[in-house]
Amino acid sequence: MIQIKGLTKQYGLTTVLRGVNLHVREGEFVTLVGSNGAGKSTLLRIVATLLKPSGGEVTIGGWPLPSHAHNVRRHIGLVSHHALLYGDMTAAENLMFFARLYGIDNREEVVSTALKRVGLTARRRDAVRTFSRGMVQRLTIARATLHEPDVLLLDEPFTGLDQDASALLNRLLLREHEIGRTILLITHDLIRGISLSDRVAILNRGKIVHTVTRDDISATEFVTLYQQVVHGDHVAELPG
Repeated sequence: MIQIKGLTKQYGLTTVLRGVNLHVREGEFVTLVGSNGAGKSTLLRIVATLLKPSGGEVTIGGWPLPSHAHNVRRHIGLVSHHALLYGDMTAAENLMFFARLYGIDNREEVVSTALKRVGLTARRRDAVRTFSRGMVQRLTIARATLHEPDVLLLDEPFTGLDQDASALLNRLLLREHEIGRTILLITHDLIRGISLSDRVAILNRGKIVHTVTRDDISATEFVTLYQQVVHGDHVAELPG
């Protein structure tokens, strides 16, 4: 579903991505981890068609970017640092607005179903500005999946959430995975990353330096591996 080959991104003289190779199969849940400045958000923004790469190849569902960005956008849902919701509008009004943008026909039914799925039916008539951080994230997931996208992209969705809100978001993401959505998640939470996804890729200094399958490693072992790969003095680079 997502194929990235030799991806590079430069800002002036600064190189952020240095030949990234990453492939995500249809229906696979992949988590991308790495230290601050490793290039994670830049990579996700390129996949989300918000940035143009400096070099390399990126295809989503067979469509190359950036030339077919207009086709790709109809098949992706994005949860980023910005909720992309209107605070003075109610939860239902926000989703109705995006349903119209997506060209969804049975909007009332789709919006009601989406609110029920994220547990916000009782707050459908409340302004989003009155919502907690966790509630905003739940509504953001509803917004991002309203048009039933094939690919769901998430950039640090757990930031600022308390334990209960994080647990609920876990369940929402696992549900999206169960119904066959292809998911690419960025998180600093190593334990959550390895626990939720099928596979984890470590991005370090602009390159994928290691990938591991959840079934092949425990959470504790993965944390140790991450520290060795990212902070070790002599770690051989492995293909992504």
